[in-house]
Amino acid sequence: MNFNASRNVGQTGGIRKAKRVSDVAAMGAPSPSPAFSPAAPPGFAPGFQPAGPPPPYQEGIQLDPTQDFGAVPPAGNFGYMGGYPQSPMPNPAQLGSMLHQPIVQDMALQYGNQLAAQGREVVQREINKYVPVSRLRYYFAVDTRYVLRKLLLIMFPYTHKEWMVKYDQDTPVQPRYDINAPDLYIPSMGYVTYVLLAGFMLGLQHRFSPEQIGMQASSALAYIIFEMIMYLVTLYVTNTSTHLKTLDLLAFSGYKYIIMIGSLLAGLMLGKTGYYCSLVYTSFALSYFLVKTLRLQLLSGSHAPEQQPQTAYGFTGGYAAPNPYAEAWSKPGAGGTKRRVYFLLFVAVTQPLLSWWLTYHLVPSDAPAPA
Repeated sequence: MNFNASRNVGQTGGIRKAKRVSDVAAMGAPSPSPAFSPAAPPGFAPGFQPAGPPPPYQEGIQLDPTQDFGAVPPAGNFGYMGGYPQSPMPNPAQLGSMLHQPIVQDMALQYGNQLAAQGREVVQREINKYVPVSRLRYYFAVDTRYVLRKLLLIMFPYTHKEWMVKYDQDTPVQPRYDINAPDLYIPSMGYVTYVLLAGFMLGLQHRFSPEQIGMQASSALAYIIFEMIMYLVTLYVTNTSTHLKTLDLLAFSGYKYIIMIGSLLAGLMLGKTGYYCSLVYTSFALSYFLVKTLRLQLLSGSHAPEQQPQTAYGFTGGYAAPNPYAEAWSKPGAGGTKRRVYFLLFVAVTQPLLSWWLTYHLVPSDAPAPA
């Protein structure tokens, strides 16, 4: 709408009604605004044309008419880098010659050794979860001199004076260096010897059969397992804490095979009389050995730290501080001592009884006649 005040005044002097313009194009095009031309600063070298007005705004995306969107892109070459010539694949003969080179063989050998070492570590880790292999090595660290001395100690323990187990800092010394340390070599060898000797004695009495060897081995193994369970349950029910480990109890329980073998050999040569005489002596010797050996480990209490003296204000006196290298062993109470003594006597009595139970049916009634 265009309103012109001068046109509303007529010739007669009255006000004329304004004319409404409905067509904007009839109003005429506006006069263009002069282009901005800043004055050039002094010293400016003219030579550049002033920038024109910006292009008119267009909606949408400008497309390149020369671009072809329907063309198929070339396939990529992922096997070789661009710009490098592609070499042909080697044939099997060339691969065989490469494998026979010393460098390739050394690399394959090193890789195989690494795989074998990793597999060995995995197997050892899985075995150690169920079987304490590292602890079993301690019980089998023996030599010939130790075995002979330990056999003499079990058969003749009355002259031995020192029964304390030696320690290297916090770990016990290996059996080869300490005769008082428990081991599993003598019990395992005694078990095998007992089974073979039982088969031999049954053969002399014309009672041998292939099943008898299996029966003797399984019965001896079952009795020692039952014996271990009985000891552990007794310690648990009576709430008795000791320094003995399960393998220590197994070792001390396996020493009865020594007196079993000695009694069977005496019965083989002297009959029933020699068997019972040898069994009585060896039973007392074994009981004496067990009492002397287990007494120190059963009756000793747990290691307790020393209590530092305190002043009236609760501060520790520096001049009265205890010696950090001194050892203080807390003595168990009266009830705990009685339970340990009863358990010690229980072990010392059950060993001869089991030895008699496993051997009395193998002894012949009379001594064999000389050839």
